[in-house]
Amino acid sequence: MIANDLSKFISYCKKTQPQTQEDIKQFFEGVIVFPYDKELLLQAYLFLNIRDLFPSCYELLLFEKSPIADYTDLGKCDFVYLTFKGNLFLIETKFIDTEATGATERKRRNKHRNKVFEQVITLKSRFSQYWDIHPEQLECGVFTTDSEVDWRGDCVNVVTKYISIDNLEKWRRSYKRINSL
Repeated sequence: MIANDLSKFISYCKKTQPQTQEDIKQFFEGVIVFPYDKELLLQAYLFLNIRDLFPSCYELLLFEKSPIADYTDLGKCDFVYLTFKGNLFLIETKFIDTEATGATERKRRNKHRNKVFEQVITLKSRFSQYWDIHPEQLECGVFTTDSEVDWRGDCVNVVTKYISIDNLEKWRRSYKRINSL
């Protein structure tokens, strides 16, 4: 059973994100054909493989929208899913260039790693306060192109998943080929 405050949030989502799951799928399939943005390609992979990556996710409620009315200055969440248990699952994505070398790039990667966790943890707190949703009903995930984030989620209760840039590109080519047959 979904708590009353959670059902208010779900109603808000239906108004804010009226596109169907099929509309969103078509959008992401377009991103695969014309990958003009690496972050969007990563998000396309996540959306099209959500059950394998985060099996508790059931239905996409919000994509790239502010979960707190129209207060985009308070942050927007990459993905908000309803889970099979009736909780919310917040997922932040980050394309991290793991192929670049040098001290500046190592520093940049570390900054991105820290930022993606900070974003999802901050959003969880804001969600809980603004929508009066119990923190236990809010789960968090991070999805990147960097294997180094894998262990970082353990101590902050964030589920972490990643795909290498190489495997992301292989997937894009095979998905594009399979769907053009």
